[in-house]
Amino acid sequence: MKPIAVIILNWNGEKLLREFLPSVIAHTPADIADVIVVDNGSSDDSLSVMRNEFPSVKLIEFPENLGFAEGYNQALKATSYEYTVLLNSDVAVDDDWLTPMYDYMASHKNVGACQPKILSYADKSKFEYAGAAGGYLDRNGYPYCRGRIFDSIETDSGQYDDITSIFWASGAAFMVRTELYLKAGGLDASFFAHMEEIDLCWRIRLMGYDIVAVPQAHVYHLGGGSLPASNPRKTYLNFRNNLLMLHKNLPDATRRGKLFRRRILDGIAWLKYAVTFDFANAAAIWKAHRDFAAMRSNYTLHPDTDLLSAVPNRDVNILTAYFISNIKTYSRLH
Repeated sequence: MKPIAVIILNWNGEKLLREFLPSVIAHTPADIADVIVVDNGSSDDSLSVMRNEFPSVKLIEFPENLGFAEGYNQALKATSYEYTVLLNSDVAVDDDWLTPMYDYMASHKNVGACQPKILSYADKSKFEYAGAAGGYLDRNGYPYCRGRIFDSIETDSGQYDDITSIFWASGAAFMVRTELYLKAGGLDASFFAHMEEIDLCWRIRLMGYDIVAVPQAHVYHLGGGSLPASNPRKTYLNFRNNLLMLHKNLPDATRRGKLFRRRILDGIAWLKYAVTFDFANAAAIWKAHRDFAAMRSNYTLHPDTDLLSAVPNRDVNILTAYFISNIKTYSRLH
């Protein structure tokens, strides 16, 4: 049996399948990996496209849309490969994008998950927002990347081509040990979208495994296909899910203090939206905190280790670095 399943979750994405799937088929080494499309209850012609235009690709059909997280959770339960790559349907590849990640994970048993270098499909000279060359959290739990801080995206000149430990790997192209994914509980379906892969990586790290970026592998991500950055729904999910993630994964000794500090920082963000008359995004932050308060009782088990205080970048305050010190690139943080 081949060791790797490359799983692409599809929902009403017939156009994306036609545009992106051919490159995945052409450049995924058939001797080590199967490409599998999981259809999440599509109502368009996705299934016809798969059967008529890509008959050689394995197809798993769900009768209804299970959502991003639960769709992948059920897909991994239905397969039995040693490794799984969660690959977005809007990702194109070239060369042999998979072998560098496979070789590294096979020779480093302490690595639970990894990601390739993620470049922009629209401008292949630049990193892509969702993951770039590897993700981190600052001391307050705000995410940023090698190659992308907030909305400042760097040009790729090979500056981050070293294999390195990261805090989180992007869900756009996420390679994981299948057994470990399931043991960690998979993606949290209650997140719906945004930060679910960061939450999973945090849990994998709490289990004693490392997360790495392997830039010798690279992919091209279209991105931005779900919600634009200014969309209040995205604002809501980002703020709510970040609070949930901190609540779940911080120990009792530090959780309350860090959440209190986050409430103050989020209050400043709310005030910024309010004074600029962006009442929709201000309301989204208020709703995120209200719903977090209602949902946090669903998570009663907390770890003993504070990973935010243990990782190499634990002293970074990305807000002050970016907005006060005008640091726009990852390399200037250190």
